[in-house]
Amino acid sequence: MRRLLISTLFVGVAGTLSGCSSNGDGKTLSWDPISNALDRAPFIYRPTIQQGNEVTQDQVNQLKPGMSRRQVQFILGSPTMKDAFHNDRWDYPFTLGVGSTPDEYRRISVFFEDDRLVRISGDLHPQPAEEQEAPAKPSVVKVPDWDPEPKSLIGKALDTVGLDGDDAE
Repeated sequence: MRRLLISTLFVGVAGTLSGCSSNGDGKTLSWDPISNALDRAPFIYRPTIQQGNEVTQDQVNQLKPGMSRRQVQFILGSPTMKDAFHNDRWDYPFTLGVGSTPDEYRRISVFFEDDRLVRISGDLHPQPAEEQEAPAKPSVVKVPDWDPEPKSLIGKALDTVGLDGDDAE
């Protein structure tokens, strides 16, 4: 009797749980009704999430075959992923998106032989010199001189009228 009760309970729980994970045609649900409701709700803050190192085209243009690992690390930063089975490969994945859905995904992989850069693969490749953009000139900002003794509002008003009180006549 005890075995029948435990078996019935087990079958009932298993049937209930399997019913929650399918939509009737044997396929599992790919959506979560709670998170979908939150995605549609106004006034819910969804932060922009950046994961990985952002590698720009300018950084990739600086890479040259034969560079050492330290030089590549100086330009690109520490690799996000180092494959334990392939020591001569560094990966730099990058995702950017709002909430949990990435809008932008890029991947750069650099390969080494004898601790020297031999190849780059992924979404960005070094451009020829004639296609590269010239570096932007630094802008020069002129800052006005500092007045060591700033005047009050009343002092500025008296200066405007000509009654500054500094003139000894």
